[in-house]
Amino acid sequence: MLIQVVIPSILFTSCATTSKIGKPVNRKLNDGIYESSYKGGPNKAFVSVTIESNKIIDIQIVEHWAWKGKMAEMAIIKRIIENQSTDVDAVSGATNSSIVIMNAVQKAIEKAYHN
Repeated sequence: MLIQVVIPSILFTSCATTSKIGKPVNRKLNDGIYESSYKGGPNKAFVSVTIESNKIIDIQIVEHWAWKGKMAEMAIIKRIIENQSTDVDAVSGATNSSIVIMNAVQKAIEKAYHN
């Protein structure tokens, strides 16, 4: 009986949606290529972000571990670059993967902050 109660609760806990940490680019950024990763729930993303003239000009997803969230990759990259923000709308049906990608990009951008 204990196993029946514990296993479903573990499955539901691991599928909780990750919280967004993203925000618009509103600080001076150093040019360069910055890498970072982020893990949330069952998803993990490793990204490479190119900053030039204080703008995000390119994002490469180096690796993305996801069940069905692969469909979010191109849409999220496009939204981040167009809005110059990592706080964009998630892709429906791939919400957690979307947020994990946004958060990985945000972590990479934070490495570019100008002191």
